[in-house]
Amino acid sequence: MFTGIIEALGEVVALQPKSGDLRLRIRTGGLDLSDVRLGDSIATNGVCLTVVDLPGDGYWADVSRETLDNTSLPLWKVGQRVNLEKALTPQTRLGGHIVSGHVDGVGEVVSRHPDARSERFRIRAPKNLAKYIAHKGSITVDGASLTVNKVDGAEFELNIVPHTLTQTIMDTYKPGSSVNLEVDVLARYLERLLLADKAAESANESGVTLEFLAKNGFA
Repeated sequence: MFTGIIEALGEVVALQPKSGDLRLRIRTGGLDLSDVRLGDSIATNGVCLTVVDLPGDGYWADVSRETLDNTSLPLWKVGQRVNLEKALTPQTRLGGHIVSGHVDGVGEVVSRHPDARSERFRIRAPKNLAKYIAHKGSITVDGASLTVNKVDGAEFELNIVPHTLTQTIMDTYKPGSSVNLEVDVLARYLERLLLADKAAESANESGVTLEFLAKNGFA
């Protein structure tokens, strides 16, 4: 588990295809690796990766087909910067929100423009994630815990202060950039709870619809 508070910026230094999936190496820059061991997790642009080797200046991780199919990782290039966060501990301040490191989908930056000293971003999420994104709710973008300032269908806006721009990769975003999105885990659990006994049915037999919500007093 993570908090969505980025600890350092790393760099992709190697991408090695391995029998249908991938092994990658990340140089971690200012991230303290003194307490990191093999098998530990590090969120890399929001993707929870397991450390399989520690060469000294970073780490190697294996990337499964599942991760390649559901994240922006196939678009990564050697030399690009990435957001890094080590897994939280009982002593970690929960300054962001609860983040699993399990990416729900890939969004697209629609626009950005200055807003006083901040920067305003508009991002389009996959349509199946729109129902989990709420005004003033939390969302994880490339591993960073952020507050949703406005929602318009499957698009949402973020107001990013200068500190966040300098401490994450967000200042590299431009229209068309792909970003990893993780919705608030509480929203997903709430959906399952609302299904009640229907949660045991197959996906094509159950679902939270407007009719279902109305029947159960939620709409």
